Amino acid sequence: MVSQPLISILMPTHTRVDVIGIAIESVLKQTVGDFELLVVGDGCAPGTADVVHGFKDDRIRFFDLPKAPHFGYANRNIALREARGRFIGFAADDDIVLRDHFELLIKALGHGAAIAHSQAFWVSTDGIAAPFLTNLEMPDELSHFMERKNTIPASCFLYRADCLPSLDSWPEDLPAAADWRLWQRIVRENPEPAVAHCRQPTVLHFSAKWKRSRESGMRQLASMLSIADVADWWPAALRVPIPSGQPEQQAYADLLNADPEEWTAAIRQAGRDLTARLAWDDLQIIRPALKAANEKSATAKKELAAARTETATYQAQSRIAEDGWATSDIEIEACRKKIDSLDNRLNEALHESRCLAAEVERLAGELRRIRASTAWRVHETIERLRWGRTKAS
Repeated sequence: MVSQPLISILMPTHTRVDVIGIAIESVLKQTVGDFELLVVGDGCAPGTADVVHGFKDDRIRFFDLPKAPHFGYANRNIALREARGRFIGFAADDDIVLRDHFELLIKALGHGAAIAHSQAFWVSTDGIAAPFLTNLEMPDELSHFMERKNTIPASCFLYRADCLPSLDSWPEDLPAAADWRLWQRIVRENPEPAVAHCRQPTVLHFSAKWKRSRESGMRQLASMLSIADVADWWPAALRVPIPSGQPEQQAYADLLNADPEEWTAAIRQAGRDLTARLAWDDLQIIRPALKAANEKSATAKKELAAARTETATYQAQSRIAEDGWATSDIEIEACRKKIDSLDNRLNEALHESRCLAAEVERLAGELRRIRASTAWRVHETIERLRWGRTKAS
């Protein structure tokens, strides 16, 4: 009869035949040895099976499965249906778990939480490590995790096998981030506090090869690297030279294997020193600068509000002036129409006057003609008119 292991550790793999041996070795060297390692080949690269079988360790179970859709979540469920552990863990095929990783996570679950997570060192492709300090025991960070974004590598999680109705609980229809959705479901479906935080870095998380990104596509790591690139005080333990042609996982594994306890203590202390330095710079430099910038911004906002008020006043005055001009234009137009009317009347009067003058001139000419006539009838008539006018007067 096969005994029940304490932990079932899921390790999916697809193309990382170059580093999966390093990841497996880090699991096999855990201080808690009571586990089964379920290596799930998701249409894995040639040579992967040789690497897995080369360890000759009965705790390893290899599932060499054809490629499943997306990131192979369906294949993970196939392996989990055969999981026997009281706890379910995850180990990426390109990460390194420090030797007390599962020991510390089991301890974190000792107070009854359904799922626990540790901290991780995120490692750039050129060997610079930076601690990620997400703490899901903090309500605001948990809210951010549940509603917006995941900043915790899957290798950092360990959960109780009985916290969900079935083990094969990975969402199979999602194109990506199914691990995040699984952790969210565990938190939602278990009594509070559902999540516990292990305050030690226990994972070295490397940039996935498919991302082709120095900072693993993480804005926070990019910010850290921008500091490391110029800060001469960046801890030496968090800046590991990567020999040409060698994966960064190998350089870190060599340091870990040379002196596991001392190197682990040194890198954790370097992480604490770095965090303290960043916090001190935040208090000494960033926050005062931010305060000054906020004050400047507030002043600028007041000036802008005053300028907008002044502009509104000018605009109102402009509208009044425009209305005045409009009124004047109307009055001018009325005057112009009146002038045009008078001009028309004047022209009519002038025309009538010219017509009358012509008629007077015609009659005067006619009168001169009559007076010049020698006909007795004309003279007799004129004499009568004169006599009548004289008599009447």
